[in-house]
Amino acid sequence: MSSHYRISLDAMGGDHGLSVTVPSAITALEQYPDISLILVGDETLIAEALVENNQIDNPRITIHHASQTVGMDEPPALALRGKKDSSMRVAINLVKEGTADAVVSAGNTGALMATARFVLRTLPGIDRPAICSPIPSKIGHTHVLDLGANIDSTAEHLHQFAIMGSELVRAIDKIERPAVGLLNIGQEDIKGNEQVKAANRLLKEGHLNYIGYVEGDDIFEDRVDVVVCDGFVGNVALKTIEGLAKMLSGTLKQQFTKNWATKLMALIALPVLKSIQKQFDPRRHNGASLLGLQGIVIKSHGGADALSFANAISIARKEIIAEVPQKIRHRLQALVDVEQAKDNKA
Repeated sequence: MSSHYRISLDAMGGDHGLSVTVPSAITALEQYPDISLILVGDETLIAEALVENNQIDNPRITIHHASQTVGMDEPPALALRGKKDSSMRVAINLVKEGTADAVVSAGNTGALMATARFVLRTLPGIDRPAICSPIPSKIGHTHVLDLGANIDSTAEHLHQFAIMGSELVRAIDKIERPAVGLLNIGQEDIKGNEQVKAANRLLKEGHLNYIGYVEGDDIFEDRVDVVVCDGFVGNVALKTIEGLAKMLSGTLKQQFTKNWATKLMALIALPVLKSIQKQFDPRRHNGASLLGLQGIVIKSHGGADALSFANAISIARKEIIAEVPQKIRHRLQALVDVEQAKDNKA
């Protein structure tokens, strides 16, 4: 793998567009001397933003023009068919062509998934891509997938998600045999719907480090590295976690500013509060992987600020270095080889 990594950015995507993507690009370039960035979108507007930030002559920034933009509420099918020169589509095309090693977008999730799947295609042995993101836990994080790409998933899909999540963690976190759990409403074998029970049987028969059913609170307990669920459940869980984090942060701020006594207590507790805030700050965990594609696609939160989007760029860099799609492809082929060997013996 090259020691210089090229990342294309959907510069016009997200709720804030260039006001976030350009400052984030500058921050990422300062942090990582081994990357260069391709800013995709309206070349005139991008150039103006770079001039404002004194970066128009930065040799590690390239502007690639795209005449269209995908709206945040635009139907995915419409974006796919009618926006072939959108900043999102062109940024993904650069990965397909080999001009970029990864793409980052804060744009419309449905459109990004549909376009990336159409342009890059899924890996052999993968029926559907899945959205995977790390969720902060007691002493680290837990990768959870799917977080919304697939509302209805079969047992086989869940099995594929488990393989992809396991390989991602093995490549990124350097855990040789990541512990994989299947999200359920209880840990007993009789619990769950038929889809989950069927996935449980497949995972037990597989070659992953599968520890069985886990419940929602296990995501934070550091007993599991990968939690697998369908996109409906995963997205509800993610939004609940994000909502709880905001509520707790707001409540703490309200309580510590009630009067002079609580303000004094806040001052004494400030180092601890800052440490907790840093650990659970969603901006520092921004950047979800679209796993199962023949290329690296990172989805940033639509409302991301400059710190959040820069973090998504850093995740793209990590996955390039770790060669995540290649690792998933190799694992899938190894599993096929094992099954073929069993059939030959039989």
